[in-house]
Parts: sequence; structure tokens; C-alpha cells
Amino acid sequence: MPTHRKLAPTSPWTEVSAAKKDWHGADPGLLTSMFAQILLIRTFEEYVLDLAGQGLVHGPAHSSIGQEGGAVGSVSPLTGADFVGGSHRGHHQFLAKALAYVAPGGIDLRQPVDAEVRTVLLRSLAEICGLARGFCRGRGGSMHLQWRAAGAMGTNAIVGGGVPQAAGFAWSARQAGTDAVSVSYFGDGAVNIGSVLETMNLAAAWRLPVCFFIENNKYAVSTHVDEATAEPRLSARGLGFNIPSWRVDGMDPLAVHLAMSEAVDHMRAGRGPTIVEAEVYRYFHQNGPFPGSAFGYRTKDEEREWRARDPLALLSRQLVERGILTAEAIEECTARAKALLASVGDELLEPDPEGKPGTRRIKPAEWPDPSFRDVGVRGDLSEFENVRLVDSDTFEGRLEQRKFIDVVAEVMGRRMAEDESVVVMGEDVHRLKGGTNGATKGLAEAHPDRVLGTPISENAFAGLGGGIALDGRYKPVVEFMYADFMWVAADQIFNQIGKARHMFGGDGQGSGVPLVLRSKVAMGTGYGSQHSMDPAGVFATAPGWRIVAPSTPFDYVGLMNTALTCKDPVVVLEHTDLYGSVGPGPVDDLDYCLPVGRAAVRRTGSRITVVTYLAMTGHVLAAVEQLGLDAEVIDLRWLDRASLDWDTVGASIRKTNNVLIAEQGPVGTSYGGWLSDEIQRRYFDHLDQPVQRVHAGESSPSISKVLERAAIARTEEVVAALQRVTENCPSPVHQHTQEG
Repeated sequence: MPTHRKLAPTSPWTEVSAAKKDWHGADPGLLTSMFAQILLIRTFEEYVLDLAGQGLVHGPAHSSIGQEGGAVGSVSPLTGADFVGGSHRGHHQFLAKALAYVAPGGIDLRQPVDAEVRTVLLRSLAEICGLARGFCRGRGGSMHLQWRAAGAMGTNAIVGGGVPQAAGFAWSARQAGTDAVSVSYFGDGAVNIGSVLETMNLAAAWRLPVCFFIENNKYAVSTHVDEATAEPRLSARGLGFNIPSWRVDGMDPLAVHLAMSEAVDHMRAGRGPTIVEAEVYRYFHQNGPFPGSAFGYRTKDEEREWRARDPLALLSRQLVERGILTAEAIEECTARAKALLASVGDELLEPDPEGKPGTRRIKPAEWPDPSFRDVGVRGDLSEFENVRLVDSDTFEGRLEQRKFIDVVAEVMGRRMAEDESVVVMGEDVHRLKGGTNGATKGLAEAHPDRVLGTPISENAFAGLGGGIALDGRYKPVVEFMYADFMWVAADQIFNQIGKARHMFGGDGQGSGVPLVLRSKVAMGTGYGSQHSMDPAGVFATAPGWRIVAPSTPFDYVGLMNTALTCKDPVVVLEHTDLYGSVGPGPVDDLDYCLPVGRAAVRRTGSRITVVTYLAMTGHVLAAVEQLGLDAEVIDLRWLDRASLDWDTVGASIRKTNNVLIAEQGPVGTSYGGWLSDEIQRRYFDHLDQPVQRVHAGESSPSISKVLERAAIARTEEVVAALQRVTENCPSPVHQHTQEG
């Protein structure tokens, strides 16, 4: 017979409720302020639903009516220095933090509200309506509310998408030596998402002061929590990660306050993350003014039972019972809140001159100017105003033949020594004498608190890096061991980091997302289909990212320095073929930056322009040399739409009238696809034939050495293409005759 020994979790799991003595012992100011905030949020949400019913809210109106007690109760122990990040149903979370920030002493609706409180409501309503004076200039709407000054770091339309960022805010707070904490709000639907569970693990392993606040409202749209998980007590997730967890009735604001106070004390003491599960109930459907019963997935009896536990009604009863407020005072406060929202609405709305009597419209002057459409997709690069920019023709330092991988580690070591805000993270970056390729050699020994070896969880640590970048005090350098892994973290890379600047307004102070993503292209190494991709073509079609592709040691140093200076997210691509290569590189000057958006002409010529990048540059030069062809070879260096050097490319095309784009990867994720389209539209009148391309086939590289070689492009493919293309190229004499 086997021996059985019962195991117990290491971390505590506690249910908290407020007893009658807790209500009678609570600070009257706390209760009055929680009542005022819940009333303002409830009135705000009712007003939003009314506007939505009139067709004045474009897009969803995810009401939080019924859930306000969880948000207000959980924010009450926080300070203005603490961070919160919310869900797509996040009006109450955002407003609770913003109202607490502008009124840290509390709100008493028996008195006229401060102008700052009114402004919070006005700008929040304007944002939900998509108007220029909104917190995000109308770009965020209902689901993307951010006010960094208040520590409201952004609500998020991707379920669970903002959770990894919250860990980044927590890391920054701890690294800066503060006791600030971070709270990530999400619902029962997010609890089973990989990025959430990854972040719980990472936060526990690193003992980060982040609270995972679960608003368990029982339904992910119409799917009940009992259908989605075998353990519907969602705070039980904490047991698997050794995270202390609290479970509380979210319809009881005081109970939430008490549980959250314990969790905050735990985090401020440096004891790591917490989980608080608040059972709440949204009175309406996922979106709009109708109850769930109207769609058949909830019963009216269930809805009545939950409404009987309404947090606003509970607070009102307790205030009257304790003699803090009278029933008449509560009615007066309710009337004052409604009048306040009506006056806020009147500032944004006016009678519709073309509508039926009583209908309203948004005042035309409140809409954003359409010219603001693309402002802030990337920054204006003003951060480079006082930066030393050089290139190979103006560099005055000493150059020697250097091994590529050596300068990769050296320049990062230099930056970390000079700039304490630089932090490096990724799998194995702190081990193996510099990671799997030596790119972080010596960094962990010199800066152990800023070289972070991560779990294998790209979503979590990429998103954590995004949170650090949004916080702004540190510059994260995130390493993906292989470029293919970006698909694992696609939400964080493309939906979160890439879109954040623009989505949250784009042009305000501190709106940057200064993150560097390092990743290697490993074609030709035998690692097969899932470790070999060139991601340039994918990144080029995604908004927000700048793309750097260095092909020499000299360029790598300057481009990495530029990437670390830039306030936009920058992906730095590194090809494994280049790691062992030798080329000109700096010996004692590692502090220069290469200009953003400047290509390098590696060889001048007049018969054909060959545009290329990364390791393919060497293959192109070898092919041109082999053929003895009068070709101009342009190494792009910057690949994103905003940074591409059209001056250099255009001048060459006007000279040669023929273009070949040479890249190594498959046609499906091709960088040259969009580039050739852009060239042909810009320079159609200067082309003697369509833009020609070198790329691999459709398949990803295989493990077989023969099949792998067939799946990528190198010198031989460039030679064949140049021979084919130049057969149709007019000679310089013929060209001169045509133009003459």
C-alpha cells in the first residue's frame, strides 16, 4: 500500500466579511466618501447608458452598474502614488482612482463638489463619447481610459491584456525604492487566460507588489463561471503560485476596503503579490442598457436577488443607521449628483437642429480634428535634439576589425554603466556567460539587480517590460531568444506596446513607450520552422514600432544607442550569421548614435538599385562582386514605415531606374512585399520595369540541411536574380539616349 500524506498550500487563502461592529467602528469620513464616489460613479454610468440609448456613444458602453462597490472599496486604501490598470468594463475602476486622486481627503456630496471632481467626470464622459477634451483625446473611448498623473495607467479592451503591464508598474515602483503598489483589475473571464497566469507566476517568483483584483461577476458575456472552470472560487488560483489570497463580497464596499487594506499592507511590507477576489454583479448585459435576462442567459429572479444586495443601497442604510446622514440628505446628494452629470452633459451636448424635438447632438467643436488621426503613432523624435549623431563618414573615434557579438555585449554594458535606468530581461540572459549567444556577457555580474532572467513566459515578461516603459522611469531591453516567439506574445507586442502611445492620446508629456525588443533571426542554423523567421515584414505592417536591422559592428553600436534613446518601442533585429562575423567597429567610443531614418549606401552604381538589410547585405555585395555588376547597394538599417530613408532610396532609383529588393525570408511574411508596393507607387515614372524581388519560397525553413537551404535566400539566389533582371535593364548609354 502506498503512503499518503496530505499536502497543504504554503500561502493563506482567506474570506473576509464586514461584521456589524466593523460598520459601527468605521470612520464616518470613509463611509461618506465611499458613498459619494459610488453615487457619482452610478450616476455617471446611468448617464452614459442614456446617451448610448440616444445614439450619442459611438461603440460600446460597458456599464459597471452594480460593481462599483468593489472598485471604490479597493481604491480607498491606495494613494496617488499607487497604480491601477483596468479591464474593458473599467469606468468604475478608472473613476474611483481618478476621484480619489483629485480628492484625497474624500468627497462629501452635501457640499458642492470641487472643480477638479467635475473635470474628472467631464473628461471621462468626453472620452467615452470620443471627444477631443477626453483623457485620451477621444481615441480611447469606453475601453481605453488613461490618466497617468493619477496612476490610472489604462483600462484595456483585451481581456487580461493589461495584467502583465501591472507587474511592470510594480517592478518600477520597487526598483525606485518606493512602497507604491500596483493593482490590476480583471474579471472572471480573464482568470483562465495564459498571460494572466504567467504574470501571477512571474510576480510571485520576483515578489512584486502587485494585486490581482478579480471582479468575479459570474459571467464572461453570457458564459457562467461554472461552465468555464472546475474551481469557480477564482482566488484559489493563488494557491498554485504561492500568492496570499482574499475572497470577499464585492457588493459590500466596507468588506472590500478591509480585505484590500490587508492586501496592501502585505505588499507595502515587501512580501510580494496578492490576489483579491470580489464577488460582484453587473446589472446589465455585456454592453448596453438591457439586463442579461433579456438575452436569456440569466433569470429575473437571479437579477432581483443581486439587486437586493446593491452596494449603494447598503451604504445608504448604514449611513442612516449610524446617524451620519439622514434619508433626506441621501436624497439631496442623489439629486446633486444627477444635476452635476446633467451640467457636464450640457457642456458637451446641444439640441440637434436637424433632429426631432428633444433630441441632442455632440457640439461640433468638441470633436477631434481629423488631421489628428495619425499624430502619435510614433513620437516626433524631439528626444534627439541634444544627442550626438554621427555616421561612418563623420565618426572620429578609432575603428578596428571587431567581432559582431562582442560589440553587442559591450554597448549594452556601456549603457548600463552610464544609465541606471536601463534594465535587461529575457530567458537565460543572466546565465551561460551572456545568454545563449553571448549577447549579455558580463552584464549580470556588473548589474545583478538590472539583468533579469525570466521564466519561459514571453507574454508575461514582454508585457512587464511594456509596463516598465509606460511608467517611464526605466528603459527595458527585452530579449526574445528567437524572433518566432513574438507570436507567443503577440497581444503584448502588437495590441499593447505598439498601440499604447497612439491609443492613449499620443501627444502628451510622458506619452512615450521607450522599450527595446532584441530578437535574433536564426535562418540557416538548423533550428527549423519555429525558430528561424525574419519578423521584419510583420513588424512593418504593425503601427507604433520602429525597426532596426544592423549589419555591421559599427552600425550595431550606433543603432542600439539610438534605440535606447528613442521614446518609441524599437525592435532590434540580430542575425545569427552576423554574430560570428568581423567588421569595422569602435574601440573606445561606444556613445554615439546613428540618425533615425538614414540608410547606408554600401556600394555605388548606376545600372540597378539593390535594396536589402541585415545579413542579406553581405550576400548582395558578394553577388554584385561576383558578377562585376555596376549596382548600387543600399543597406536600409531602418525598416519601419516612418523611418525608412526615402531620400537615399529615391535618389538611387532616379539614377538607375531599376530596383531589386533582396531579403532572406519566405514570401508569406515578406518585408519586400509592402516595400515594393510603396516603391512602385512613389517612383512609378522612374522605373523601366516592375520592382523585382529576391525572397525564399512559401515554406518556413526545415530541419533538413538540404530543405533548409532551399527555403532561404542567399548569394546564389541574388546572383540568379541580378542576371535575370539586368537582361531587361537598359544599359547606361541606352538610358542616356532615352532621357536625351
